[in-house]
Amino acid sequence: MTDPELLSPPCGHKYKLHLRYLSVICKNCSFSLPPPSAMASADLREELDCSICLTTYTDPVMLRCGHNFCRVCIDQHLNTQDGSRVYSCPECREEFQERPALMRNFTLLKIMENILTTQPTPRETGIFCSYCVDSPVPAVRSCLHCEASLCDKHLKVHSKSPEHVLSDPSTSLENRKCSVHKKVLEYYCTEDATCICVSCRLDGEHRGHQVEILDEASDNKKKELRNIFQKLFSKREETEERVQSLEENWRKTKKKPSRESKRVTALFIDIRICLDDLEKRVLSDISRQEKEKSLSLSALIQKLEIQKDELSRKMGHIEELCNMTDPLTVLQEPDTGDLCDPEEGGGDEDTGGHDNQRHDVDDLDVTVISDTLHTLCDIISGIRSGIYVEGPGDILLDVNTAHNNLHISDDLKTATRTQEKQNRPETAERFQYYPQVMSSRRFTSGRHYWDVEISNSGNWRVGMCYPSIDRRENQSFIGDNNKSWGLWMYNNEYYVIHDSEGIQIPHNISSNGVRICLDYEAGELSFYKLCDPIRHLHTFTTTFTEPLHAALWVWEGFIKILGGGRKWEKPS
Repeated sequence: MTDPELLSPPCGHKYKLHLRYLSVICKNCSFSLPPPSAMASADLREELDCSICLTTYTDPVMLRCGHNFCRVCIDQHLNTQDGSRVYSCPECREEFQERPALMRNFTLLKIMENILTTQPTPRETGIFCSYCVDSPVPAVRSCLHCEASLCDKHLKVHSKSPEHVLSDPSTSLENRKCSVHKKVLEYYCTEDATCICVSCRLDGEHRGHQVEILDEASDNKKKELRNIFQKLFSKREETEERVQSLEENWRKTKKKPSRESKRVTALFIDIRICLDDLEKRVLSDISRQEKEKSLSLSALIQKLEIQKDELSRKMGHIEELCNMTDPLTVLQEPDTGDLCDPEEGGGDEDTGGHDNQRHDVDDLDVTVISDTLHTLCDIISGIRSGIYVEGPGDILLDVNTAHNNLHISDDLKTATRTQEKQNRPETAERFQYYPQVMSSRRFTSGRHYWDVEISNSGNWRVGMCYPSIDRRENQSFIGDNNKSWGLWMYNNEYYVIHDSEGIQIPHNISSNGVRICLDYEAGELSFYKLCDPIRHLHTFTTTFTEPLHAALWVWEGFIKILGGGRKWEKPS
């Protein structure tokens, strides 16, 4: 409106802006131009075309390099590059090592929809001048009064009287006139929802009805349509977000089998290694026993050979005495006591002992081999106990809850009892009465486990508690209230304790490691000793009503959290 050159028609005459039909019309010759907004948006339309399909964007998305494409177009382009594993932008050829994520360009989408809704794409109307009978000439305007379409030439000589209302070229000009009075439709009857002429309004059946000028009625309807459009747009955006979410889940689902396959392969490699080691141990035991029995048998044979030679000597001497004819010589033989039969002369060690040794040599010690093979059960137990679960979960101690006689390591995993006060501020979060500390992480669902290493101190407690546990009074001791559960070592005896009720655990196992397993939904909190194989101590069963935190009480020495993870199999 401020640039006269932009709005002046080529005819050189003064112009008027015909708001009803959104066009610039010359007052003298009725030469028409597109409205300023249409001229301003003509170049902008070209920017709304996808460089792949060369048509207006459909669901525009943007690559990291900043170029925009239709989602379908760029997806098809990237699909062709899947085999090479190197992706590139069709516009600037920038390469990506991984398939680039497609980011929806909401700004471009809104600009495009505003432009397209307010300024439809110009196209050939296919309407020709009613007066050019020799050859068809495209019409530029239509006269509602004459019910004829006009080219530029005939428009210049057309009547300029007010009843000759010009509009955009149209083939249904009769639809713009009242079928009863044959006058131009200028009003809209809101009661009957129909367009009427001035005669209908003043003298016809719509007399006294609520009416609006066509432009006003059209604007009101456009407002309703825009509201509907906005609702549909929002719904489409929600649908698009859901589609993107499902596509992301689909991509993750495609990756998961590969990851699980690698994990299972690694698991079976570990099992094969364990089985190979077990086989070597069993064969080594058999070989060792074979050597030991061979040496024992060789020594026994040598001993028996000596006994056989001694017996042969005695037998020869007896034969010699029996062959003597001189009775005096026979009777004067001094060593006849040594020539007695071994069975009668107390030689049980030589005979009975021989039988026992022969029995021992012939038998292989299968008990030792059976015990070694029993390790197979330990391997299976190890798999079920979560040794082969996915990566560790990080459980850290919360210094804000630590008693002032507990030193917390820099990595927040070790609590050590100290006589020196740590000079931490006294807050409601901190344990005041007992040297205890809680984890910063809390558990509200799922199955989890973690391991702790305990020094040789003979008095400690490990377990879990609610965040609402008392921090100041003597009832804040882990297990001495209904808000905590604990495993207690006291004078080399194990106890499990909850709500001040303790149960002694009969196991006497030498191990400084403890595993705590939580199944929140099942309401199970279990304790295990980390020995070979892992041993179950006790399981609390309840219904958890609050989040749970790991909790430690240290009287002497230290307790260290070794890590943990998500538990998929309960230890057997």
